[in-house]
Amino acid sequence: MDIVLFLSILLFILFYGWWSGRKTKSESSYLLANRKTTLFPLVATLVMTEFNTSTLIGFSSVGATAGVWGVLLPLVFLFGLGFYALVVARKWKEFNGFSTAGFFTKVYGKSVGKTVSALLLIAMLGFTATYIKSMTFLFQPIFIGSTLEYEWLLSLFITCLVLLLAIRGGLVSIIRIDVLGFLAVLVLIPLIYYFSGGSHSPSVSHILEAIPLQEGQKALPPEFILSLVILTMFTYISAPWYSQKIFAAESPKTAYTAVGISAILVFVLYAFPVIAVANFSIHNLGFSMKLQSVQHTIPSIVDHFFPVGSKGFAYAIFLVIGGTTLAGVWSAMNTMIIGDFINLENNASKGIGRSMIIMTTISLLSWLLSNTVVDRILDKLILANIPVFAISFALLAGFYWKKVTKFGAVLSMILGVVWGVFSYLYWGEAGGYTTYWVFGGLPIIFGSGIVGSLITTRN
Repeated sequence: MDIVLFLSILLFILFYGWWSGRKTKSESSYLLANRKTTLFPLVATLVMTEFNTSTLIGFSSVGATAGVWGVLLPLVFLFGLGFYALVVARKWKEFNGFSTAGFFTKVYGKSVGKTVSALLLIAMLGFTATYIKSMTFLFQPIFIGSTLEYEWLLSLFITCLVLLLAIRGGLVSIIRIDVLGFLAVLVLIPLIYYFSGGSHSPSVSHILEAIPLQEGQKALPPEFILSLVILTMFTYISAPWYSQKIFAAESPKTAYTAVGISAILVFVLYAFPVIAVANFSIHNLGFSMKLQSVQHTIPSIVDHFFPVGSKGFAYAIFLVIGGTTLAGVWSAMNTMIIGDFINLENNASKGIGRSMIIMTTISLLSWLLSNTVVDRILDKLILANIPVFAISFALLAGFYWKKVTKFGAVLSMILGVVWGVFSYLYWGEAGGYTTYWVFGGLPIIFGSGIVGSLITTRN
């Protein structure tokens, strides 16, 4: 029954993806969905853009060691997306370009725009690699085998499936599948929460007894959470996968409202799995001891405790969750490559052939990196933000400060990347490099940008 349900949902989603993209003929429509997306589908696609299997596994895993305290980790999305809504959502729609880097080109010139585009593309390859890796973790329990060669094949199979979901209709197909995925997630997350303890219902009081807040704070230091909150606030504002969706909105008001609603929904959807993992770890020690790592907890909850029939539904939705996020980032990368390096504006009515080829190439690169670079999902997901964080001053100054200069913007980006890489190499993951990177990087990036702009003249 599970296999039949899984295959039925999968075939329906694949069919729906191709069917919804049947009228997509122009490249502009393929990449920006005609810029007519209304509030509900925009909320759905923004939530599904952020709600992905990589972050689901990475963030929920802290519940095993931090317990209820781990719920504070998803606050990064509440603050990050909330900051985005207040500061840049309307600005991006008013700009209404083709890509994030296009704004940098407009304000600072083509050389800066292309440099920013290259930095963001590198970061996004890192993100997509972690997404594929997390989906491989999720699907291992329902396939036989766990060798290295097997993981390469399974991840390739997943990559090809996701590519099929979106390659025909581009962003049009992605948004329509996101709506279905969003509705399904509203069912799936409560199920994971409910079944997380087997015969033991989730209880916050029992979790607090087993893992007191003081112990949770040691496992998940407050300064680490605060560093991620700041990091999220100043990376999301320039995230290409968000700006692409904002460009697709029908109006600035729709963009602003949709991001605000999404901030609350994403926080809630990530908070419940943290409690679920904590509940599982407390009441199912035997299962927990057998796990290869805590990153396998969510698939173990589904595999061991979900009733017959619902497992197939869960794994199908996992594929949609990871697949639409992955496809959305591929689509944003596609838009950047064409808009920033090939000049989409002069070829907006061109057919979708080259976009399909570029998306296929990007997907294969992501698959390759997922098997050669990514090990610990959450760590690599955070690491990929170094170049995105580095351009935060240049972006905000471009929107709000008339005295910013090209020199100041470039200086802030260079020092931001250098400091991020240095923090990682010097302190490392074990040394909590994110705290030094964020709290040291923010004044370096903004201070150098301000000073650099004040001592030079704007062209």
